[in-house]
Formats: sequence, C-alpha cells, structure tokens
Amino acid sequence: MTSHDVVGRIRRLAQTRRVGHAGTLDPAATGVLVIGVEWSTRLLTFLSGHDKAYEATIRFGRSTVTDDAEGETLQVADPSGVTNEAIAAAVAPLTGAIRQVPSAVSAVKVAGQRAYARVRAGEDVALEPRSVTVRTFDVGPVRFGRMPDQTPWCEVDAYLEVSAGTYIRALARDLGAALDTGAHLTALRRTRSGPFALSDATPLALLESMGGLGGRLLPPGDIVSTFLTSVTVADDIAVRIRHGQRVEGHGTGQAVLAVRDTGGDLVAVADDTGLVLRYLAVAPPV
Repeated sequence: MTSHDVVGRIRRLAQTRRVGHAGTLDPAATGVLVIGVEWSTRLLTFLSGHDKAYEATIRFGRSTVTDDAEGETLQVADPSGVTNEAIAAAVAPLTGAIRQVPSAVSAVKVAGQRAYARVRAGEDVALEPRSVTVRTFDVGPVRFGRMPDQTPWCEVDAYLEVSAGTYIRALARDLGAALDTGAHLTALRRTRSGPFALSDATPLALLESMGGLGGRLLPPGDIVSTFLTSVTVADDIAVRIRHGQRVEGHGTGQAVLAVRDTGGDLVAVADDTGLVLRYLAVAPPV
C-alpha cells in the first residue's frame, strides 16, 4: 500500500478527512509512518524534515528501473567476486555529506509532474543531484545464492541513518554501480522517523481490528516537546494566543518554539526571534 492508502484507512477509522502524514514511505517499504489527525496535521510540517533510520537489504547482480525488486531489469552481472572489503570501500564515499541523484521512479517533481509518472509514461527522466547526509551506513556480511534459473546473486543487510530527502534505493543503486554489478533493494523498513521509533508505533492492522483509534492518538503537547524547545505560559496568556492576539516574545531566540499552557496542552508553535511571538500554528480554543 502507499502512504496515501494509509491516510485513507486512518480517515475511516478517525471519521475525519483531516489526516496527513510526515514523510512518504515507498509502497514496498514497511515501518514508521507518522500520522497527524485533525488539528495535528498542522504540526506535520515541523516533523517532515527530521532524520530517518532504515533497515535495508541490498542485492547485487541486477539493477532495475525503480532501484528495487519490482522494476524492470536494466543490467545483470555476476556478483560472485563481491567481498565484504570491496563493499566497505564502496560504502565510504556514500557516507557523510554527499550529492545524490534521486531514483527516477520517485515523487520528485519535474516540470510540475512527479518523476514516477513521467517514467511510467515512457519518458526518460534525468533528475538533478541534491545534497543529503548519510550519517550511518553500516553493512553486514555478504550472503551468496542463486535464482531458480541459477543466476547468481549476493546480498547484504544494512542499517542507515540519513537526512530527510535521502533515497535509500538510490544508495543501493550507487553502491552496485561502484562495484560494477548493479544492485537494488529487496527489503526496506523505516525504523525511526525523527524522534519516533518502531517501538512507538501501533500496527495499522491492530487499529482496524479495534474499529477505531482507541485512545492511541498522542497529545500534541507531548509530541512537540520531543523535538522542540518548549515554554509554559499562564492560562490567560494561553487564551490570548489561542484567539490570535499579540503576545510578547519569550527571548529564547528559537525560530520554532512550542508554547504550552500550565496543563501541558500545546497552545501554539511560534517564531520567538522577534519582540512578539509570530504564530506558525495555533491550537483551536478549548
């Protein structure tokens, strides 16, 4: 399923159209997808730029149009000579601050249209490289095997921590190119999105078996305090903020500040770099 499919299923469970997500997952991928419901959709923009962590399986010996197992084959090569040492040497230039060309079958827009739509329409798509950061690219030992037709392959499991906008499929592609074997992803699981780990997540199937969200929604105030500086204001100030009235700044210098009331509820996300708070998102009156 796509991330949009997940949003549709949550809409039915929450009985509201106001549902969104913070960072698309590939249809073939699993793992953490942060969902906002009702007013909390306004907070997703502050989450989408955070680092992500993934567990991936990279198979050498075949490159594909999509850089994963679902795409049409571009190249086949014998990977039997691949070694752990060769992979480690090829991973090093793909770690740190790098310039990455996104996968052609991606959500990147080209002249107003998604790249994947252009590829599926038969166009050749060339995307511009972008700056990303691969903070961790740990690779396990090589495993060898053969396809039913006896075509050889080898694969490795990898753990990656990357900046937002990094394509793990593209890292697999570039790793295969460096080894002259081609490569693609056979599995991808997001284990962390910003401050939220897989252990924090609730399986979608469980929510659907419950017939609703069943108290699984996390309070916005608890969410933003995990990744934003927070200040607490008196309740009368909180009322003024909720009604959009001007309030003096707190002098934190934070461009994105969480403002909470004395009960811990989120009042607003604001820019505190000026003399007065500039509201980026204001919670509805309670």
